[in-house]
Amino acid sequence: MASRQQLLRLTEETVCPICLDFFTDPVILECGHNFCRSCITESWEKKEINSCPQCREEFPERNLRVNRALANLAEEARKLKLDPKEKESKPHCEEHQEDLKLFCDTDRKLICLICRDSREHREHRFLPINEAVEIYKNKLKSSLDSLTEKKSGTLQTELTQKRKISEVREQASSLQTHITSEFTKMHQILTEKEQRLLRDLREEEERVVETMERNLREIQENLNSIEEKLSKLQKQTEQKDELVFLKEATCRKRRIDDEEKTFLAADGSLSLAQFTGPLQYTVWREMIHTIHPDVARPAEPDKYPSV
Repeated sequence: MASRQQLLRLTEETVCPICLDFFTDPVILECGHNFCRSCITESWEKKEINSCPQCREEFPERNLRVNRALANLAEEARKLKLDPKEKESKPHCEEHQEDLKLFCDTDRKLICLICRDSREHREHRFLPINEAVEIYKNKLKSSLDSLTEKKSGTLQTELTQKRKISEVREQASSLQTHITSEFTKMHQILTEKEQRLLRDLREEEERVVETMERNLREIQENLNSIEEKLSKLQKQTEQKDELVFLKEATCRKRRIDDEEKTFLAADGSLSLAQFTGPLQYTVWREMIHTIHPDVARPAEPDKYPSV
């Protein structure tokens, strides 16, 4: 025999989406949706456009095909005297098919009055549903406050990390200007040395920034994770159905704030000694053995001076 819930779901299939009553002379549109003939005709006359009220698909012509199978099904639903506007009942005890009246704080689950008196729940601690809801709302608020505080700290850490990366890049840019300025004062022979030092600086910069950027990505991933959990917790707090709220709240095995890692902004600095100081003197000492200036010889006296 069909259950009450099955009958209610069957009833939903025989209800017109416009009048919310059993179909009367149902017709099917080209998009596949069904309506009472009078309902869809009136809807089209008001809007002066042929479109489906459900999927908004527009039709050039008013092709209304009679849905006899649905008409017969709606008639059977009328004979059963079902209420087309009736919704499914609230959750009930799966074992005893009774309404859930209490919350077992020991097992952290909703129970009916028969469950309370059973051997399974003997000597357990029970709470009224509204009191249990208040307790778990307070716990949820604590988790929300903790995550909100953690998000604020993580955002600040992200800003600090970005600032430190910017400082390193500005420092590298300043050093590049310094290096270029020093080398432009030197002869063409120092060009190769200049390029080598610039290359070393770029490698040093990328080496320092790589770790810091990797840490930034982890910070941002952690921030995204926190925001997702915040969103889920926020939706849970907005749950108006107390029974559904308790079922969802008790599924959480541990506090969210215990699952999160704490990240700090990574420090980084360049090896300044290699790129600062009197570069002309330093490079000159390195290059001095490779420089062979062509010194002009003094002119020799004539062997045969004119008389």
